[in-house]
Amino acid sequence: MRFVIYGIGAIGGTLAAMLSLAGEEVIGIARGRQLQAIREGGLLLRRPEGDQRARLETAASPDEVTFRDDDVILLTMKTQDSAAALDALAAAGLRDQHLFCLQNGVENERLALRRFVNVHGVTVVLPADYVTPGEVAAFGAPHPGYLDIGRYPGGADAMDTLVAERLTAAGLPAFADPQVMASKHGKLLMNLGNIVDAAVGAQDEAKEITARLRAEGEAVFRAAGIDWRDSQDDPRRNTLMAMGRIEGLSRAGSSSAQSLVRGAGSIETAYLNGEIALLARLHGAPAPANAAMVALAQRMLREGLAPGSLAPDDLLAAMEAG
Repeated sequence: MRFVIYGIGAIGGTLAAMLSLAGEEVIGIARGRQLQAIREGGLLLRRPEGDQRARLETAASPDEVTFRDDDVILLTMKTQDSAAALDALAAAGLRDQHLFCLQNGVENERLALRRFVNVHGVTVVLPADYVTPGEVAAFGAPHPGYLDIGRYPGGADAMDTLVAERLTAAGLPAFADPQVMASKHGKLLMNLGNIVDAAVGAQDEAKEITARLRAEGEAVFRAAGIDWRDSQDDPRRNTLMAMGRIEGLSRAGSSSAQSLVRGAGSIETAYLNGEIALLARLHGAPAPANAAMVALAQRMLREGLAPGSLAPDDLLAAMEAG
């Protein structure tokens, strides 16, 4: 088995480094300064236990990879980049290989299943940062995080079990989960606060705003008949992974905040809060607060606003206006 990790950011970089350090065959697909840095000096993985440097083969795009029948594709870019990435994989010759969506939200699996037959969903609980090219920081301890893995739209098969075993052996506990999409919907509710973190940072009022977004999301899920499993109540958060400290580093924030820090030019809010807004429109349920956050994210990109540059009152006003 070879792991092809498409998107060497915070999540993809952590997985690529740990799998490579564990002796697994890994090829990463990266871009820009990250690609250049890895090719020149490897990938530095920073953890509470210390730093390790991984050396791994990298490609700039799928057409530089000669795909094998035993390849397992881990899709780790943001959802807004998924359609183009999936098209690139198809154009490069990917066919029946198993593809795993290790991304926030629940849209990636649908996008993948339009193009490929063997699609799996993965819920990723892994607090990690990618801000500096050639370096990723994983703050979880004693493990960087944990993952739930299952086929899409449901069930679990031998490949889920095999991949879970390989990840677990590399130090990333993973579990075959036949209801993985219930897990991913629960994670989606938690991620509704990503834009709040990106906009105002860790202020006390942010928790109240996030709670409002989540309550609205839960009401929309009920209206749409969607089951979810609450990731906030998962006991594994305290046993397998708790937040640790890395000397000289502090968390850059949510994945959305990191996109703004890096000047990525896009943000995943349309597939997080926007998923709630979409379901609300499809099922006749109100979701003005989450819809307002989608518009706010676009405003932050349009105006080049820095993470944490808004006040909680700005968000509340946006919600009321929406």
